[in-house]
Amino acid sequence: MKTIDRYDRHVLQLLQEDADLTVSDIAERVGLSTNACWRRIKRLEEQNVIRQHVVLLSEKTLGLNLTVFVSIKTNEHNDNWLKRFAAGVKAIPEVVEFYRISGATDYLLKIITRDIQDYDRVYKKLISVAPLHDVSSSFAMERIKSSTALPLDHMST
Repeated sequence: MKTIDRYDRHVLQLLQEDADLTVSDIAERVGLSTNACWRRIKRLEEQNVIRQHVVLLSEKTLGLNLTVFVSIKTNEHNDNWLKRFAAGVKAIPEVVEFYRISGATDYLLKIITRDIQDYDRVYKKLISVAPLHDVSSSFAMERIKSSTALPLDHMST
């Protein structure tokens, strides 16, 4: 793990909340000079602690009203199948998260679409990617918490 001090942690917390903050704004809030703050941010980028800067879009405003969690079981557990399946799933833009997991399910996907009919279109793409044993879809009724910010409290120094 990278060495992260309290200044780094505070810089990271601020950037996770608002990546549009200027270096001088961050420096003022953290209690550093602008140059010292800029050097810290550059170091955190070079160490791949900060891996990219993104813009978060509003699903609702864009008409993407349905979030679906898809559990997939397969009878295939070999590299060729996984490569084919992973490439096919990665090519479906509505799949926003894709995990290989332990337990009774092999893979978990988070899919965002306009509505049920749009999800059905994505589902048909998904099942054509590779042979699957079982596909189970759970539709989110309400988003209670959603965050892109990572917890940093464990990094106290």
